Amino acid sequence: KVSRANKARSKAAKPAMDLITSAAINWCVVSCATPGWAKSVFPALAGPQAVDRLWSAIFKCARADQPDPVAAWVKHSAELARRTAFLNERNYKALAYKSALTDLVIGLADGHVWKGGSSQAKNGVTYNANIPTEEVFTMPHKDRVDGTVVATKPLSYGGTLIEGIRVRFEQGKIIESSADKGAEAFARMIGSDEGARRLGEVALVPHSSPISASGIIFNNTLFDENAASHVAVGQSYAMTMRDSESLSPAERAERGANSSMIHVDW
Repeated sequence: KVSRANKARSKAAKPAMDLITSAAINWCVVSCATPGWAKSVFPALAGPQAVDRLWSAIFKCARADQPDPVAAWVKHSAELARRTAFLNERNYKALAYKSALTDLVIGLADGHVWKGGSSQAKNGVTYNANIPTEEVFTMPHKDRVDGTVVATKPLSYGGTLIEGIRVRFEQGKIIESSADKGAEAFARMIGSDEGARRLGEVALVPHSSPISASGIIFNNTLFDENAASHVAVGQSYAMTMRDSESLSPAERAERGANSSMIHVDW
């Protein structure tokens, strides 16, 4: 039921997703503490205490606890812009990940552009799409991802907590997947359409991020994706490809852009 509901929602939201991923409009995602969410994060605390603790964590991670939160965000966005400039200047061809469990190479799309922090939408508004955010991100090449990756953080997807995700890619496509918990939900997610088995985003996050430093597993992608470097299956962000506005969908795909009704970070 969850899988069918998510698929229907993704299909209905595709026109909005197209506007978002092309930066045609300004938008922002934030989260607020609810009793159910708070209990999942702090199960040992009583209801009101859990909610208060979650609000405190949200304010800290979102820099809303600073004397001047707006100034803090301007400074933070400038640092993220510095990192994107560093990466764009070097124009790397691929990213290689290696650990005891992960051995993965992610080829980057031809003409990829790194983004992070505030952006200016085509309507002229400067905005931060996610609060909080710690990442710089770009477009992988949909056909140039090879190897195995194991997730160190859980993915909360449509009410299902998916833990211990293990995935193997060949020529950009997921050909094997498993999980310690929620494996069926993950399999259904990447089965949403053809593009759901390929990457649409790769992001780098410093281990020093406030969310990582908190040591809290939020069971919420907006927060947990900003605790560690991550990938996203599904739709690419057109804004992360140079001159994408002048390209047809077929030309973007030739450069490596992925198309899907979903975009899920993990």
